Amino acid sequence: MKESTFINLGASNHAKKGTREENDYYATEPIAGKLLLEVEPDLNNIWECACGEGHLAKVFDEAGKLGKATDLINRGYGSVEEFLLNTEPYHNGDIVTNPPYKYAQEFVEHALNKIDEGRKVCMFLKVLFLETQSRRKLFDKEPPKTIYVSSSRINCAKNGDFKTYNSSAIAYAWFVWIKGYKDETVVKWIN
Repeated sequence: MKESTFINLGASNHAKKGTREENDYYATEPIAGKLLLEVEPDLNNIWECACGEGHLAKVFDEAGKLGKATDLINRGYGSVEEFLLNTEPYHNGDIVTNPPYKYAQEFVEHALNKIDEGRKVCMFLKVLFLETQSRRKLFDKEPPKTIYVSSSRINCAKNGDFKTYNSSAIAYAWFVWIKGYKDETVVKWIN
């Protein structure tokens, strides 16, 4: 692909200053939430902690799985709360979101600290999240149980504008952690 395609999509490693959304808001196509519920049907009392305009949260709500939805910015859905500053001792349920990528590792670590043993943290992340030494330490300490790679590209649109950003140059996957899981990670494919 041409560099301009990556710039238009807001790829951080190609973006010119000012082209990325200030708060890293890249909404997820709702199909991603539907696919997750197909492979992880026991999710319950979901906290969608970077809900944006509710693209994923609405899917979870329609399925009767949503506990609460929050976001750093009021985008017309959920309540305003900065997840990484949340000091509640724990969430009695699962935490599922597409986090701001620049804070993805912090979201994973904070979410795992907020749930009980056996509960799940599901993060919709770039497949590239598997790279880097600091994340390797996370994976060694807290291995995901399953990584569901999307075999066809699911779009994440800057500012939730799916009309302008209607194709994805980036491969995504659902990374699913179960708190307390210490075995090997299994890679599967969805869609």
